[in-house]
Amino acid sequence: MSNVNRSPQTTGPWSRDWLDWRVVLTVLFFVFLAFTPLFAGGYYLGVLTIALYMGVYAMNWDLLFGYIGEVNFGPTFLIGLGAYGAGLCNTYLGWSVWACIPVGVVAAMIGGLLLAGPALRLTGPYFGLVTLVAVLILSQLIVTFAGYTGGEIGLALRDILTLSSKGNFYYALGLTVITALALRLIVRSPLGLILEAVGQDAGATEALGFSVTKYKVFAFLVSSFFSGLAGAMTVFYFGTASPGTVVAVVMAVQVIIATIVGGRRTIIGSVFGAIFLIVAGELLRPIGQLSNTVVAVLALLVLLLAPGGFTSLFGSRKERKA
Repeated sequence: MSNVNRSPQTTGPWSRDWLDWRVVLTVLFFVFLAFTPLFAGGYYLGVLTIALYMGVYAMNWDLLFGYIGEVNFGPTFLIGLGAYGAGLCNTYLGWSVWACIPVGVVAAMIGGLLLAGPALRLTGPYFGLVTLVAVLILSQLIVTFAGYTGGEIGLALRDILTLSSKGNFYYALGLTVITALALRLIVRSPLGLILEAVGQDAGATEALGFSVTKYKVFAFLVSSFFSGLAGAMTVFYFGTASPGTVVAVVMAVQVIIATIVGGRRTIIGSVFGAIFLIVAGELLRPIGQLSNTVVAVLALLVLLLAPGGFTSLFGSRKERKA
């Protein structure tokens, strides 16, 4: 519990932590991204768009693992529910994109509540196994009901967000910024302090009078909301929903690696980790199947040189040793 104690100067959205030079660099980075369409072509914008959606997935995984300590091996369960909820709505009900996206969000939040149940009773690898099984069950249901879901081939949607690569990029960037700000506000507030305490010692937190159940459910709902929103927007970016793009276990592994490489318990570090993974993989695409191996090796080197992830490289000496 002592590890989560913060002085009054380091809690709250306007603490020194929000005003240090690392935050300034982060803001400058997002400003740079905002001007990227002025000099980058459609191909590069497409790569960055996918990376930003991956960053949103990773930030929400960091909320569950980094703060409340839940080892979620199946982040794509929530993403997939959001994606297919919105996709099926658009295909069979004919609703517009902006009417179907909330449907996907609600589907993901229902899934989040289903996962929160086991999380209240199981810990560590046992809960992780439940989340992994949830992903496998969702994948199997998609294949089993291929007549409705499109199966492994994919479900073709009637509509997309926009035909413009710039428009799609700005949709992804806007969602990333909103998600980062919202999650950062939560984890830097007194509420975030309690979430962190729950992750480190749930028993002691309960003994202090805080309802562990309430805070865990809250964290799952927040993560589900943004995961479902990102999943829904992703399928309307691709124009199709398929297990390989929004449910696959390989994608779940990428989300986890992006968070760890970017920096656990940092929220924003997940975005840097996601951009690193997606951009590196795309640059190495010419070497074929070896690209995944090389990217994995690069990620391992980052963790060996900076166990705290990318963001630890910009911390103080004391933080790097922690």
